[in-house]
Amino acid sequence: MADLVVEGGIPINGRLTPSGSKNAILPMLCATLLTDQEVTLKNVPDISDVEKILDCYKELGASVEWHRDEQVITVRHDADVIASRDPQLPLGIRSAVLLLAPIIQRKGYLMFDTEAKGCALGIRELDPHFDVLAAFGCSISTSQPREITLSGRPRAADIWAEYASVTATETFLMMAVLADGRSTLNNAASEPHVQEFCQMLTAMGGNISGIGTSYLVVQGVDKLQGVAFDVPDDHHEVATFLAIGGVSGGRIAVKTNVAKYMPLIIRQYRKLGLKIVVSDDEIVVDGWDRNVEMPLTPELVPKIEAAPWPYYPADLLPQAIGIAVGCNSEIMFWNKVYEGALSWSAELSKFGARVHLSDPHRLIVLGGSQLRPATVEAPYIIRVVLGLFIAAIQIKGQSTIRHADPIRRAHPLFVEKLQAMGCRVRWT
Repeated sequence: MADLVVEGGIPINGRLTPSGSKNAILPMLCATLLTDQEVTLKNVPDISDVEKILDCYKELGASVEWHRDEQVITVRHDADVIASRDPQLPLGIRSAVLLLAPIIQRKGYLMFDTEAKGCALGIRELDPHFDVLAAFGCSISTSQPREITLSGRPRAADIWAEYASVTATETFLMMAVLADGRSTLNNAASEPHVQEFCQMLTAMGGNISGIGTSYLVVQGVDKLQGVAFDVPDDHHEVATFLAIGGVSGGRIAVKTNVAKYMPLIIRQYRKLGLKIVVSDDEIVVDGWDRNVEMPLTPELVPKIEAAPWPYYPADLLPQAIGIAVGCNSEIMFWNKVYEGALSWSAELSKFGARVHLSDPHRLIVLGGSQLRPATVEAPYIIRVVLGLFIAAIQIKGQSTIRHADPIRRAHPLFVEKLQAMGCRVRWT
């Protein structure tokens, strides 16, 4: 494991382009199995999860070309791919569950006995994926390893999900798009990467309506075609660099194609005192007054709530908390998605931040703290590493974030981009 060493209190200035979205590219890569034709994906982030899926495809006999410098991947699964093989899901990534639906569509059979591990972010359920597969006609054994089978074409299904799961919604889409008849999903996830995934499947010939809402309707088609599709920018990375620029006292302009998804995120950042200006293809942070915006109802504590889209994203709550430790007054953070996902906040105390973990879902940052540089321990959670980094970058002096490797799973060249804008940060 590698550590990040950062010299804080130095303004970071510059212009950058964010990486492609990790949460978009992974289901898109999995969906390439739904066609025999060539699929080209552009603006692909150079991350380990992508490499693991491509390695899996190569073992299955697919044609794979990854031009890393151009950020382009071309994949083709010929008709006989996986026909004579028993595919093994790649270990070590949560997104491996997104291969269930396309492999079942392609082969009609899969043995599943792995717990794909990504972030240590609370308990991650597989049941919603099995429920979706069963609704479309798959048989699933009750003993381990799970034997999943599908005879013929999936039958259409009407599903009302217990909660809006991103990956379960994507599993539904990959089953429904080739199912026999009209399928519906109520309580569908609608995050930006889900919307872009729907657009990709539509470009491949799928028939999907309700994109961007919690109710999806999919009319199954007989066949999907190849496509060339642009992976959207990572709105998490856009927001992260805005936070870094603001709390450092600098000015960062982010050129991006996802500004349309950012209004609520920017509103919450402004609540924390960041000065942000938005145009059609660029978002600029230029200044931070450290003042928390107070509610008009004086009895209320200001708060930021994270919940499934279109709420503020849970994946951006650590970044907002990293900003808040330098603010002048208190604010409450409420994670309505993951239980226990705020326990890392104890590390903030090492910086001198005054924080109070009220329960497994709510954290109060008291503000007005006298911050100091420190060495902190990061859990294996991508966004938490970033939250600790944002806290460190605003504090004059040298801080170390131990076990910071998870950043590389979602943000390629993160350190190099910052160094190019004058940030004193390095891996060790």
